[in-house]
Amino acid sequence: MGTTTAPQATEQVLSTLNRDGSRRWLHPRLSRGRFHRRRLAVAWGLIALFTAIPYLRMNGKPWILLDVPARRFTLFGATFLPTDGFLLMLLMVGILLTVFLLTAMFGRVWCGWACPQTVYMEFVYRPIERLTTGRSRFTRRLGLDRVGEGPRRALRYALYLLLSVYLAHTFLAYFVGVDRLRHWIGGSPFQHPAAFLVMAVTTLLMLLDFGYFREQVCLVACPYGRFQSVLLDRRSKIVGYDPGRGEPRAKPKERAAARPAGDCIDCGACVHTCPTGIDIREGLQMECVHCTQCIDACDAIMDRVGKPRGLIRYTSKAELAGEPRRMLRPRVVIYPAIIAIVFGLLAASLVEKEDADVTVLRGIGSPYAELPDGRISNQLRIKIVNRADAARSFTVSVPDEPALGIVAPENPLPLAAGESQTAPVFVQAPRSVFVDGRHDIVVRITDGAAFDERVPYRLLGPFGPAPAGDEPSEHRDREE
Repeated sequence: MGTTTAPQATEQVLSTLNRDGSRRWLHPRLSRGRFHRRRLAVAWGLIALFTAIPYLRMNGKPWILLDVPARRFTLFGATFLPTDGFLLMLLMVGILLTVFLLTAMFGRVWCGWACPQTVYMEFVYRPIERLTTGRSRFTRRLGLDRVGEGPRRALRYALYLLLSVYLAHTFLAYFVGVDRLRHWIGGSPFQHPAAFLVMAVTTLLMLLDFGYFREQVCLVACPYGRFQSVLLDRRSKIVGYDPGRGEPRAKPKERAAARPAGDCIDCGACVHTCPTGIDIREGLQMECVHCTQCIDACDAIMDRVGKPRGLIRYTSKAELAGEPRRMLRPRVVIYPAIIAIVFGLLAASLVEKEDADVTVLRGIGSPYAELPDGRISNQLRIKIVNRADAARSFTVSVPDEPALGIVAPENPLPLAAGESQTAPVFVQAPRSVFVDGRHDIVVRITDGAAFDERVPYRLLGPFGPAPAGDEPSEHRDREE
């Protein structure tokens, strides 16, 4: 039997795949320029902020603490509980619309300048790779280029592992808090095996992400690039190549006075520096993260050949087609208006939000019960959510009607910080207070301090007066 070979693709499917389907490993050349310096400052500022946020506090609370087991989410001094579904929805819608607005105006500025995947990959892990592969001047200055590939690779992955451990611990601080994380680090893994396993798995995922999958996360796993067709329009800012100025391409040795040629000298610098391996000269592509490395590379070449900068630049498809620049358009007016409404509703809801939530529900089963002494009992289910950061006790009463009695398993009801509990409460009323089978009351729930809420509620009872002979026994004794 003869051997068969895998069919070759007729065109390139992904910039990180060879035509035979094998992985194409990218080792982009660093292009230092004005945009790289700006991105470097932004990246290290974001890394410092990412590290500091778990330690920063506002209103006595962490800036961000996503305590999933306790179901408490603290964001910039405000605590959200599972009962705050509407507030969380407003927050997520506002963030999503803000992303839409930034994309419509500035393209994929998030991907190229602020996404953690890009920031750590391009400004932490890739510099380590360049340092340990012998290709940089700094490496040659240290003499690492004379060290074998095996020791350099071992050093590279050891540094990757240390960085991944740091990232994993910082990431976990957002979910467990720095105090609990410090306790875990100071103790033996056998004292908290589950926490140690979470940290180890997170470290492994970080190592696989930045050490193996790398740019594949942006190209294959992240859906953001695939949303470009609906988030961008012709006037959105993109990193684009100007074909009207650059074409036809010609290398310096091929240029002749009689043959017209554009400014592009077909040097390939923009391709060699691209961290996702694309050719920006082929137009806007899903793989482009707008990192501006091609701009810095092309500007350096233009300076060298005496041509003006900007062959590759921040522009828009409309400008490349010769249309005038126009920032004002429907989507950049509609998005801010909706964002203002959403965040205005969120701010108003947070201002009006009290430090406890109370819901009074009717009991399950029959609407009321007649007691042996003739009184009518209604079962209420009172759900209380303690939103405060300290334990409190809540008392249920009907203060405006002393003739009514309250029977509850616990009254006051103690609740820990963030705890939610539904307690049964029985309200007992004389039959005589019911008119047409109902009687309106006001239920008061208070913690004896700042919180005091009154909730209207309708008791249900029988129609008409009590049948003869069914009066309460004490009333019959009094008549005899």
